[in-house]
Amino acid sequence: MHTTQVLAVAALVAIAACSSDTVTTPVVTPPQAVVLTATGNIAATVDAFRTALGASNGATVGEQPTGRREINWDGAGGNPFDNKNDFPADFFNTNVKAGAIFTTSGTGFRNDSTRFAELNPTYAGDFNFFSANKIFAPVGSNQLDQLFQVAGQPTPATVRAYGIVFSDVDVADKTTIEAFAEDGSSLGKFSAPVRSDAAGLSFLAITFDQPIIARVRITLGTAALATNVNDITDGGTADLVVLDNVIYGEPKKAF
Repeated sequence: MHTTQVLAVAALVAIAACSSDTVTTPVVTPPQAVVLTATGNIAATVDAFRTALGASNGATVGEQPTGRREINWDGAGGNPFDNKNDFPADFFNTNVKAGAIFTTSGTGFRNDSTRFAELNPTYAGDFNFFSANKIFAPVGSNQLDQLFQVAGQPTPATVRAYGIVFSDVDVADKTTIEAFAEDGSSLGKFSAPVRSDAAGLSFLAITFDQPIIARVRITLGTAALATNVNDITDGGTADLVVLDNVIYGEPKKAF
């Protein structure tokens, strides 16, 4: 090979090497949530979260420009389902237009006014409510998902913020909220604080800059409620947890 040919080949190799070196993959910073927690007297923190989201839109049908939705389980419309295991998964977007659909791997949901004492008498001393006097849990599972729809419509939606009042969190990092984007990717898993007083209430909330939460997965302690399952405070081996108020940003139509 002539010297000029060798130099030409070497130059091409050098150019190729330089070109490959300059190709970079942009670093994408995942969305970061602002996390709000409280235990013990949680009222002020819950109110601060409500205020940050804006006025309650109640059961107003359709997407609202601002504000929040809230489920407290205490409305008279749910009375026919109290203390049974057949609370409708879509109640809060059909009966009450709040843009919430629940799913679970268990057998259903229970809206309870007896602190679940009819299920297991020991539970009456374990669980408390934040807004009188009903609390909620899945049946046959300690996990449930909440999906969002435009209020009163079957249109998928997303929210920017989400919070729950939990009752009787005894073990750290076992009661959690995991948020998911529209594509199913996790936006993070967040832990509720352990109870700090006799009232036994804990609050956990997350907020993003934009409405990017399409679904949340809620894990309640380490086991499902059952007749023969006691909480660790009653000599059992499970951390049993239920939930009360669910507060979230106005569901916005997903794109």
